[in-house]
Amino acid sequence: MNKREINQKLIVNYKNHLIDEEKSLATITKYIRDIEKFYQYADKKEVTKELVKLYKEELMKSYKPTSINSMLAALNQFFEYNGWLECKIKELKIQKRVFLEESKELSKDEYKRLVNAARKQKNERLYVLLQAICSTGIRVSEHRYITVQALKDGYAQIYNKGKVRGIFFSDDLKRILLKYCHKNKIENGAIFVTRSGRPLDRSNIWKAMKDLCDDAKVERSKVYPHNLRHLFAVTYYNLKKDIARLADLLGHSSMDTTRIYTMSSGREFKRYFDQMDLVFSNRKNN
Repeated sequence: MNKREINQKLIVNYKNHLIDEEKSLATITKYIRDIEKFYQYADKKEVTKELVKLYKEELMKSYKPTSINSMLAALNQFFEYNGWLECKIKELKIQKRVFLEESKELSKDEYKRLVNAARKQKNERLYVLLQAICSTGIRVSEHRYITVQALKDGYAQIYNKGKVRGIFFSDDLKRILLKYCHKNKIENGAIFVTRSGRPLDRSNIWKAMKDLCDDAKVERSKVYPHNLRHLFAVTYYNLKKDIARLADLLGHSSMDTTRIYTMSSGREFKRYFDQMDLVFSNRKNN
């Protein structure tokens, strides 16, 4: 039996496989980063299940369980591709959370303060972009599909992860997008672009959002593009209570993923517990 040893050639071959599978750039980058991390750990040792178990234990010293599972998933996919099925390892068992951490939940009021802060800073592009993401529920990387033609059509076709879905613009969003295009002489193509005409990069959007925190008086831990998508999901679900339709709007294949987006905050769960009225101490007429 040939010695199983991870090397750069195997990593490059796997990267090409991911490209052929039409995985997103973000997915490919993450998978390769996770595999190269294990490559550094293995340090030319034979890859065995025992070695992978030791690596898993090492990860547990520095990373959160969800991050560890994400890294192990990437490794398992790599092992499967190379036929090293006996090296695959189980992920950590994580009890499902039933509520969100308040320190990470962006409220509607905080979102409004961020939008107003962008306006006060005279960052019109960010002012419009925040509202475009939050009112459509798109992923930050999908903003490039909001084009002048899409505005004329009244909806945008989103292509992501091998699927196509349509998103509509509310009348208010369409109005501010048209006004933005007219003011900035944008006549075709993507609306949110750099001076060179390229779609805005997610890292630039992330940084620009963080720059609003002080003026908006919103904790930095709550401010990142994906939280806008989450706020859209929570708002839609509270309004319609239709998780199947919400899954379609978000582009999810599984409603289990969508349920994560509809979790209430810990504060909300505490209110439910208070309303249960099952504790009688320190009350009159027990």
